[in-house]
Amino acid sequence: MARWAMAALAVIVAAGIAARSTRRAQEQSHIAYLNSEVILRQTPGYASAESTFTAEMSAFQQEVETLQQQLDSVVRDFDQQSIVLSPSSRQDKVQEIQTMQQRFQQRSGELQQRAQERRAELVAPLEERIQTVIDGVRAERNLALIFDVASPGNNIIAADRALDLTPTIIRRLRGEQTSQPQ
Repeated sequence: MARWAMAALAVIVAAGIAARSTRRAQEQSHIAYLNSEVILRQTPGYASAESTFTAEMSAFQQEVETLQQQLDSVVRDFDQQSIVLSPSSRQDKVQEIQTMQQRFQQRSGELQQRAQERRAELVAPLEERIQTVIDGVRAERNLALIFDVASPGNNIIAADRALDLTPTIIRRLRGEQTSQPQ
């Protein structure tokens, strides 16, 4: 029984030392990092927002596919008939195809922009909440910098896992309380 108690005490002491050294590493460096993509995907409400976005985008995708099929059909018909068309009819048909292509490109661009706007509408409240939690953790731990390893152009190639705030941010977003900050 004494061995078991000593082993348990050793594990508890080791865990305490590891937690303190993790906190000390963050306090001494005043920098940390996180992975915003992982945090966003695991934020409560993200799955619902993503599902809504996917459902709405299927209608946009269907419209683009329909327009593409119409354009392809007109081009195919033109290719088959171009030999028998008079030069003026051929020119008119070419102009009609060019106009259709322009309308297709314009509408595709509009739908793509609308998709980006809609995604931003759905995700913005989640991103604001995430930013609030990040700001709180940064202030609590007196961190000068927090890097996002998911950002484009990130040059971090190696980092101490003790400086990773991702699990802490996710727990806070989920409303879980932690006894030892990571």
